[in-house]
Amino acid sequence: MIGRIALAMLLLAGAQAQASAPVFELRPALPPAQAQASSELLEHAVQRLPPAMLPALARPIAVEWRDDLPAGVHGRARHWHLQFDHGLLDGWMARDRGASDDPGARAALAAVVHELAHLYDRTPAGRLSADPRLLDLAGWQVAPLRAGRRGRNDFRDRSPDPYELHSPREYVAVNLEHYLLDPEYRCRRPLLAALFDAHLRQPATDAAGCGTGLVFVQDAMDGSDPVRLLDPERIFAIDYLLAEGDAEPMSRWGHAMLRLVVCAPGRPHGPDCRLDLQHHLVLSFRAFVDDLQISGWAGLTGSYPSRLFALPLAQVVDEYARVELRDLRALPLALSHAEIAAVATRAAQLHWSYDGRYFFISNNCAVETWKLLHDAVPRLAALPLRSVTPEGLLRRLQRHAVVDTAAIPGDAAEQVRLGFHFESASAHHEAMYAVARQALALAPADARAWMALAPERRMPALGQAGLRAAAALLVLESAAMRREHARARDELKRRWLRRARASGNATDADIAGPLHDYLQRAGAFSRPAVWLDGIPGYGLPQARERNVLLARAGADAQRRVADAQALEAALEQRLSPARRQALAGTRANLELLGERLRRLAQDAGQPAPP
Repeated sequence: MIGRIALAMLLLAGAQAQASAPVFELRPALPPAQAQASSELLEHAVQRLPPAMLPALARPIAVEWRDDLPAGVHGRARHWHLQFDHGLLDGWMARDRGASDDPGARAALAAVVHELAHLYDRTPAGRLSADPRLLDLAGWQVAPLRAGRRGRNDFRDRSPDPYELHSPREYVAVNLEHYLLDPEYRCRRPLLAALFDAHLRQPATDAAGCGTGLVFVQDAMDGSDPVRLLDPERIFAIDYLLAEGDAEPMSRWGHAMLRLVVCAPGRPHGPDCRLDLQHHLVLSFRAFVDDLQISGWAGLTGSYPSRLFALPLAQVVDEYARVELRDLRALPLALSHAEIAAVATRAAQLHWSYDGRYFFISNNCAVETWKLLHDAVPRLAALPLRSVTPEGLLRRLQRHAVVDTAAIPGDAAEQVRLGFHFESASAHHEAMYAVARQALALAPADARAWMALAPERRMPALGQAGLRAAAALLVLESAAMRREHARARDELKRRWLRRARASGNATDADIAGPLHDYLQRAGAFSRPAVWLDGIPGYGLPQARERNVLLARAGADAQRRVADAQALEAALEQRLSPARRQALAGTRANLELLGERLRRLAQDAGQPAPP
């Protein structure tokens, strides 16, 4: 009895499926062999469609095979009328039936699925191209200063078909085509695959062969291994990381970043993961300005690329706290485990696909960070978090309970110990200066004023310092050298390359070529897709692409360090006389202090400093 009922249910399901299937009508009629091939192709395409799509397509659909479609156009969908390039049918008929990846069969099948996706999207059951969630993930992002969305899609790298960026409708058709035909799609675009699963009521399945973890190219300036495989399961928390503002015009509002609190291998999830600082990764949207042409006007008009950098936490702390003397605050976000994984996955998509434009007001670090959170987590997209300043974004995150204030220790020292607060080195500098000032009766009121003196004005005191004062002054002189290097880089960005291009000076031309090569390699660390040029694939890199990436990025990281050292001396000669004098003077002060400390330590019977 049970068997008969089961059989009856199967027959009923089959009849219902057949009743809800599209009915194709050839216009005009084809010769019998071609008509049979067309029927087989259309049937294969329909078999690839999820059952949820079929009722919306269950009506007569005219099919026409043409020889006069424009070059590169494989098909068109107009008012339940499909037109296809006749060459696709020829390719289908000539396919190798024993091959699972015959290119002619694949192209024909993809074209039919693509156009059926267009028809489905136009039905009330479809409307995916108007779905706000899909538009978020696709790259038609919400605008920060007005209602609506940006008209341009900047997710142009690692695309399966650049035509997807033409419009949301084409994006849906291209991606449904790959979702239905490419087993690796959910590996390469996992958030979109999950959206299609939910919309089409498909069971979520893991695709075989997905590479483990998310791939980031870590922009480590010391040339260490740049390729970072990040397992979302090891991320304990995500912090909103704020670099406090300073007096500089382009940084007075602070800088917004996200810090991924990654647990060390073997460490169970918990607050102790905050101590694994060497494993933490910082996601920082920056204007890529290593073309040495930075200007305020260019920042206002969107002349710089805006890209997502992946940076070691230690490098970020050094840059802001030690060089720029700015405090860093880390505020944990109240996110679920699934939301943390979604933010990391969305960040990986941005890292590999996004090449936006930096606008100082409307598309800066705060706006980009807000969009990342908005697009990754639908719950956050429903909150009024948008802001154009880092401090403003923080206030909104706090106001709407997105910051987990209960996780932040009340004790200031404990905040420093656990990495919630990275203090500016200025406090340490003041302590060192107090030691030197007391011993040598120095005139400047504080460490900042002392380091602002010309190196030659600091030098006499260095030669009179005792062991303790000399050690303190060595800390300050090292900090002064870091500041001088930063100022030299800024001068080069603002002045040198522009002058070299304008003058055509032969000496400048000698350095322009090596510098251009160096900057191209530097640019790849902000736009890692360039390392995979010529390698088939799209979206998040999988095993084959990862092997290429390891070789290419690793070689470029080492070459970048070597080139920087070779360029340093040559570029220093292009600095202004005042800047060269400041560098040379600070370097001489460091040498003097080093020698004096060694002699004083020897006289005192203490080990000489390195």
